[in-house]
Amino acid sequence: MVKEIEKAGITIVQMANLIPVAKTVGSNRMVPTISIPYPLGHPETTKEEQWKLRYHRVGVALESLETDIQEQTVFKVKI
Repeated sequence: MVKEIEKAGITIVQMANLIPVAKTVGSNRMVPTISIPYPLGHPETTKEEQWKLRYHRVGVALESLETDIQEQTVFKVKI
């Protein structure tokens, strides 16, 4: 799906916990997530911790859309 959207001229970032799979299917911009059932948080953490994690990772994804890349890139996350 990612490749088809990019063929239409729309820049896209894939947030995924299985980065090797995202690379294999041809994603160009990738941001790591936490897990399959809880990609941007975990219900056992506090709401504040979940919000910080989500805010950071979505921010990284938005910044990746502005970044000029020449090859597949995995953007680093701090949280």
